[in-house]
Amino acid sequence: MKPTQILLVTTLLAAAGSLAMSVFLFFANDGTVDDKLNGIYVGTWVPSILALGAFLVSSQRNKS
Repeated sequence: MKPTQILLVTTLLAAAGSLAMSVFLFFANDGTVDDKLNGIYVGTWVPSILALGAFLVSSQRNKS
């Protein structure tokens, strides 16, 4: 695998993991508001991870 493909796959796996964790935190709670807020907070990581990945992949492709 090329380094760009590894970076792309790693980014997508990290975003998917963050999404899964946020859904788990949001729905698997004991009814407190704090648990839902933790799920929402982790859910905001998904676009940040994808943006970072897009930036790194585009900078990697510009070097080649």
